[in-house]
Amino acid sequence: MRVLVLGGCGIQGRAAVFDLARSAGVEHIICADADVGCLERPQAHTDMTKITPAACDATQVDQLKALFEQVDVAIDLLPRQFYDVVCQAALATGVSVVNTNYGYNIRHLDRAARDVGIALMPECGLDPGIDLVLYGEARRRFDTLEVLNSYCGGLPEPSAADNPLRYKVSWTWEGVLASSLREGRAIRDGQEIAVTPENQHETDLIHEIDFPTLGTLEAIPNGDAVFFTDLLGVTDTLRETGRYSLRWPGWCAFWAPLKRLGFLSRTPVAGLEGTVTPFDFMTQHLGPQLRYQDDEKDLVAMYNLFEGICDGRRKRLVSHLLIERDLDTGMLAMSQAVGFPASIVAQMLAKGEIGATGVLSPVSDIPYDAFMAALNQRGIHIEEVETWLD
Repeated sequence: MRVLVLGGCGIQGRAAVFDLARSAGVEHIICADADVGCLERPQAHTDMTKITPAACDATQVDQLKALFEQVDVAIDLLPRQFYDVVCQAALATGVSVVNTNYGYNIRHLDRAARDVGIALMPECGLDPGIDLVLYGEARRRFDTLEVLNSYCGGLPEPSAADNPLRYKVSWTWEGVLASSLREGRAIRDGQEIAVTPENQHETDLIHEIDFPTLGTLEAIPNGDAVFFTDLLGVTDTLRETGRYSLRWPGWCAFWAPLKRLGFLSRTPVAGLEGTVTPFDFMTQHLGPQLRYQDDEKDLVAMYNLFEGICDGRRKRLVSHLLIERDLDTGMLAMSQAVGFPASIVAQMLAKGEIGATGVLSPVSDIPYDAFMAALNQRGIHIEEVETWLD
């Protein structure tokens, strides 16, 4: 198969390219990015003979269409602002595309994708991604779901958590800050709760969990949990659901007062030259200070809690995973956790293992057993514990 990776020179893109290059069924990879200079030198542990670099301006749909026409499937790892033009190219060329961003804003393309006979598959990374495949499997294992809580985060190993934030960047710092301004929804005691950017770090939804091998982590509400329970068709039976980011304790205590003081405002600061906003300043000032050293590991921690009724009895299902940076290749845990699932799903689409068309979702359209087997082959293991509560 032939695969296009848009944003293939980025942090997550390199992981997807690496995984595709070592996959026996992949013959050719087009690695497209604004700057493909990183491919001028050999990449460790990667079969470079399969890879063709392609400089690309992702704002130009004709350039994207020319690339799509050369492949069987595409992976889009560009920033979210390019999502619309990528979808235009996919629909124009009849080539399915996998993306790792939230898919709230492309549901209206379902009919167009069906008419063309392609799949638009968003949310195929880590969170969203692996967690949503677990959602779908949990729905099959319960007759009635009553609790669905999902926790996920990237954080430094304890020895690398050596700054006041106890945090370092494994994707983009701007993206981390932007996630602090995301609207969200949760359910508590059967009632829907709005999580606003203003109260995200001060709401009583904030709590701690005990993560296996890591200990106490802080859980911060971050995301629209109800959107996905609606897709599952279980919202009406839930007494509790939420999507939470995981951090070392102290995250909310740091950000709550800064948000109150406007340090994440996108309004230009009066009295300064140009149009510098507090958000811009925090991005440029803190980002360079939060980089991993070559000998430091990032961690990805995911924890999912499901409770409900099965065969007339109450049951709890807990699933979790922990991924560490590969110091031999230098590949961050977050890169593996996002890039590998995108590669797996793209290959499934190209091989016809996912045959549905339209705007798809990992909740319902990714074959669970095959996906989990592929993760295991790549060293990503989901641990599960089932407990009967009565």
